[in-house]
Amino acid sequence: MKKRLISVRNAEYQIIQSLKLNRAKRHQLEEIFVEGIEPIKQAVSAGIEITRIIVYNEAGLSDWGKALVRTSKAQLIVMTFDLYKELCDRNEPSELLITARVAPSTLAKITLPEKPFVLIFDRPSDYGNFGSLIRSANAFNVDAIFVVGHGVDWYDPKTIRASLGAVFHTKIVHIQSMQELKNWIQQQKPRNGIQVVGTDSTGSTSLVDHTLCRPIALILGNEAKGMSVALKELCDFLVRIPLSGAVNSLNVSCAGSILLWDVYKNSSLHPTANST
Repeated sequence: MKKRLISVRNAEYQIIQSLKLNRAKRHQLEEIFVEGIEPIKQAVSAGIEITRIIVYNEAGLSDWGKALVRTSKAQLIVMTFDLYKELCDRNEPSELLITARVAPSTLAKITLPEKPFVLIFDRPSDYGNFGSLIRSANAFNVDAIFVVGHGVDWYDPKTIRASLGAVFHTKIVHIQSMQELKNWIQQQKPRNGIQVVGTDSTGSTSLVDHTLCRPIALILGNEAKGMSVALKELCDFLVRIPLSGAVNSLNVSCAGSILLWDVYKNSSLHPTANST
């Protein structure tokens, strides 16, 4: 392993910092910045290529940290604590940070099972919500997440942390245009009879009265604006979660998790689910 010492904000430091802060730079270099022990462990578990391991106290690493340094082919970068802390969002910095290589996925590149379970998120605008939904999607066997329109970057460090690293185990595709999504749906309909289900607090179909199951494409709207008109036109129907309290809506990550669970429990992939 190559070791590099950094004590000033040199070019290498600026590259690392840009991977944390700059979405365009992440996409240009196809590299990301990861903070937090659990997300880093998940990146390693998923076989993501680590390009740098960044530490400030090499001798003080835990056994896990030392093993990662010892077995990785990544470059080891040792920084002064002041520089290291500038890269960390947490008040108590974790023992190490990493950068890692990622490649964008496209619809043409991904493979889906015979009865796919796809989550479509319309212009996600909140890092925490998006990360939480990625985490739920991974927990409930979603096969892929499609992101429509301009939204937050799923490889932003805040989204990665909110997902607890589930992003590294999840197929996520940015849909380039509404026509691309329409074409995909038109291909899937005769192939597997996929249902396209929109979600809205004013939807005509109650979740209580309808069983959601594979094959399905479940659409969640933007946190503030809801689903776009173009997406609503693609839906077979709109489903709502019935509420009995004083509030008239749920946070999108909460609502999305409820709906994902409903598909999961009705899926034949779940060992205890009823067949549908």
